Amino acid sequence: VRLVESGGGLVQSGGSLKLSCVASGFDFENYAMTWYRQRPGKEREYVGTINAVGSAGYADAVKDRFIITRDDAKNTLYLQLNSLKAEDTAKYICHAYVAVGWGTNPTDYYGQGTQVTVSP
Repeated sequence: VRLVESGGGLVQSGGSLKLSCVASGFDFENYAMTWYRQRPGKEREYVGTINAVGSAGYADAVKDRFIITRDDAKNTLYLQLNSLKAEDTAKYICHAYVAVGWGTNPTDYYGQGTQVTVSP
């Protein structure tokens, strides 16, 4: 299983950014996918999840500003970040909880993350 994020960068407060996570090594279309973020000096924080049929849920801190989508044909997960605030500065990490191989237990997989920095 491999998860590779991209799309991070420096953006001004109020701006937008779209992150991508390309997945490989498992049947992407059959699994829910999750975004987390880790702010400097903080624990990893839940951002939101999209299930296999495209329905998404979000943490209160990002609800109505962030949008999670997926393109199963491209094995890619997206996170659209809108109305960004300085406190959204973090490394954004995608996650999958998948079973690889017949009869195996699911395991947590995380990407390396992509850094988003929001200037005040």
